[in-house]
Formats: sequence, structure tokens, C-alpha cells
Amino acid sequence: MKRIWISLLTILPATFLSGQDGLKPTPQWRPAYHFTPLTNWTNDPNGLIFLDGKYHLYNQQNPYGIGWGHMSWGHATSTDLVHWEHLPLAIPETIDKDTTWRFSGSAVWDKDNSSGLCNPGGCMVAVYTADQPNLKKESQFIAYSNDRGRTFTHYANNPVLDLQKKDFRDPNVSWSPQLNKWLMVVALPREYKVRFYASTDLRSWELLSEFGPGGYANAPWECPFLVPLTVEGKKGEGSEKWVLVVSAGGAEKGTYMQYFVGGFDGKTFTNDNPSDAVLTVDYGDCFYAAIPWNGLPDKRKTYIGWLTPGPQATYPWTGQMSIPRDLALRETPQGLRLVQAPATLIRKNLDGLSHHRVTEAKDIAIRPNAVPVQKWKAMPGNAYWIEADLTVGPGAAAGILLAAKKDGDNGIAGTRIGYDPSRHQLFVDRSHAGGGKIKTGKEIQTIDLDTAAFAGKTLHLEILVDRSSLEVFADHGLYALSTQIFPDKDADSIYFFSNGGDAYIRSVRVWDLSPISQK
Repeated sequence: MKRIWISLLTILPATFLSGQDGLKPTPQWRPAYHFTPLTNWTNDPNGLIFLDGKYHLYNQQNPYGIGWGHMSWGHATSTDLVHWEHLPLAIPETIDKDTTWRFSGSAVWDKDNSSGLCNPGGCMVAVYTADQPNLKKESQFIAYSNDRGRTFTHYANNPVLDLQKKDFRDPNVSWSPQLNKWLMVVALPREYKVRFYASTDLRSWELLSEFGPGGYANAPWECPFLVPLTVEGKKGEGSEKWVLVVSAGGAEKGTYMQYFVGGFDGKTFTNDNPSDAVLTVDYGDCFYAAIPWNGLPDKRKTYIGWLTPGPQATYPWTGQMSIPRDLALRETPQGLRLVQAPATLIRKNLDGLSHHRVTEAKDIAIRPNAVPVQKWKAMPGNAYWIEADLTVGPGAAAGILLAAKKDGDNGIAGTRIGYDPSRHQLFVDRSHAGGGKIKTGKEIQTIDLDTAAFAGKTLHLEILVDRSSLEVFADHGLYALSTQIFPDKDADSIYFFSNGGDAYIRSVRVWDLSPISQK
């Protein structure tokens, strides 16, 4: 992990920082269909690569405890992005006079042995940041694997890129047909810039250009990546644009990611929007450090992010990944905007993943003068996936109340997800979630929706509840909001609510994913 996380640690409960003594297992908050390590701490996804029909997920791990430290690369693989095989540590830290932590990076398949490090048939090469705290320096190292990513050998002449800087990290490398070379995007965090480098052999890197500052530049930039994305509904010329994504976590915005849409001519990225325009990736408080998989077929672009730890300690693990998300662009009145939706590979398998435990309903009226909060279904286990179409009348604020239970004279406790047309806002209200334990200053999180698009119209929602995590996708992926909820064990019901006017659930479908087991 990177130095910015040191500052974020100050918002965590002391139990994250003081070891494991006295912590009790929390299986009620272990996600069913999101990745978590079996034990100990995890943060950024690293080295994402698709090889031999398997999705490789390397990730920052502390092999020795549930708090941040001893940064190494953990490893897991999956064929369906839901069930994960946990493998031995791939690239551990080294501790000697020059302690080296294995911070974030990427992995590529060097099929033609351009690096000169491969056995016949190719090898996997990891390109990552070596953080050396004794030297107060970050530089870029490579390691190679001739057993298809199980174990790695460090390149003898590391570092391969060194600016003699304290903060210089998170190389994202992919093969560029445009350049016929390897392309690296890497962050200069304190300068609020990314740099682009090219290489023929993964060992020697040529500087192409820099981009930044721009957009949001009040927190260090990290974990950049650059991808061409398809514009929905377009073919031929103009059907693709380049998207540059950076994470920028800090005290002002907390966990935050932004993106830029533009062009890349093989050397320089050009931003199509004004330099001060800020485009948000996820409007919640925990989605961070997301990067895409290399090597996916059919030009698919799928990425995964880290859901940063919430206000409740978990044990024997800390941290989880988001749902993998497919990426595209959409034309809107404001310009091209990022679209991210739960990976198609998972969505098309929901019936099987739920063991066909699916509930559907249509045309449910919610009338506040009759029953403003009405119970619909109990979902023991709090691991489920909802698709719903919601219409909210004038003067109303309405939606779905999740992971909920009756709470004495206080009514119904849970997490409210709804739409308020008077404010043109989608909202997630955790004020009464988790038994009132969530006190982060961000109990209510909102997204300002396009006024014209939703005035009197139906809003499509996709809502993923996975015991302690909540991901909301609105308008078929144009808006995303990720957060955490930590419900009580008996808070396992779904309600519908409306305040101030009529609303309608035009259709709703729920897949019960509690049968999924990661072991």
C-alpha cells in the first residue's frame, strides 16, 4: 500500500491498529460474493490478469495481522469472479538493511519473451512499486514468474525506473498495439500528475509525457490507469475514447476516485473537458484503488476496487473488494460519462448462484397516507442482489429500506436507498443502520442526478447487499455509490417506503445469494 493510507488510518477504530487481542470472529459481516482474504488485512487490487481461463487477483496483504503493514502481494484466482481459490503469498516483503515493501502495481503476460526473462512460451511479469522506508524512496521493480503466476523471481537489476523520489508509485502496465510497446502509467502523487512511459522489454523505460494537475488536485494521486472505452451505441469512427482514472484519497474527500475523458496519440493524453472539471467515479465513501484486468477477451474492460474498511472492526480479516465492474462510456447532455455496471459474467449467472432462490413482484404502490413503510420480504443472511424500477411522484421521497428491522418506538431501523425528485438526488441513508453504530459524518450520501432525465420517469436501480457492503448502481450504471452497513444479525428484512407522496415499485427482482460459500 502507499503512504496516503497512513493518514487514512487515523479514522479507523483502534482495534485495527492495536493487533488482534480481544477481537471476536464476525462471520455475520463476512461477504458471501465479494472477495475477502481468509485472514488478515487487504487493500489495493494488484496485478490483475486473465490467463488460462482464470482471473488472477493479486492484492496488497499484511501476512501477519488485521492492520496495515508488511505490505506483500497476496494471490487468488477465479473462473467466475465470485468463487476464489486462495493461493500462497506471491511476492512477500523483504526485511534487511533496506526493507522493501511490495506496494501496488500490475502484471502482464510476456508471450514473446520481450523481457528476456521467460522460459519458452512466455512468462508473467509483475511491475510494482518497491517502497523502501529506510531509504525514504519509492521506485519501480519487476519480478517474473515462469510457473504462470504462482511464484516470482526478482529481477537482478532492479529498480527498472527510479526518480530518487519519496513518492513515485503504482505503475499500471499493458501492451499498447498503438505503440507496439509496453505502456506504463505511473503516479507522481504530490505533484498531482501521472507520467506515461514506453518500453520494448519491460526493463528500460522511456518517458513519453506527463498529465496534470487537473480535476481534483487536493489529495495525492495514486493508482492510475488508462484504457480505451467503447461509447454505448456507437460503431466505427468515434466509437472509442480514452479514459484516464486516478485515485485521490485524503482528508477533504476521504476515499475518492476521479476520471478524465480524452484522446491519447501514443505519447500524450489530452483532456476533452476543462482542466478544472471534476468527474467522479463512485459517489460513496469506500471505493478506491480500482484497476482493470489485463488480457480479457473481446476487448472487454472489467475492473475491481478496494472497499476501504468501515467504522466496524471485522475478524479474522480486514478489507474486501468491490464487485467487478464492466466499463463503458455514455453520451449525456453534459458530455461523455463513465458507465460501470456489475460484471456481465456475474449477472448472467445470478439464477445459478442463488440456487434459483429468486423473488419477483410488479406494480407495488407505496402510499404514505396508508402504510408509508411496508414490509416486503425477509432475507436471512443479508447477501442478496436487487434489480428494481422506481417511480416517485411529486413531493415524495421514496425507495427501498434494506437490512432492516423494527426498532421499538423509532420505527424501522435499516439503510434507506431512495430518490428525492424535489432535490433531484439519489440518496443512501445509514443513519439508522447497524444499530446506530455508524457514526462517520457520512451517514447520508447523495448523488445529484440529471434533472431532465428523471423528472417523472422511472429510475432503474441495481443494489448489491453483501452482509457488510452495499453497492448501488443507478440508471444502468451511469451512477455508482459504494459504502458499508454492518447490520445486526436480526436486521434482515426488506421494506418499501415513501414520504410526502405516492411512489411505485414498477418491478423488483431479488436474488438470494446467501447460499454462496467461499470455502
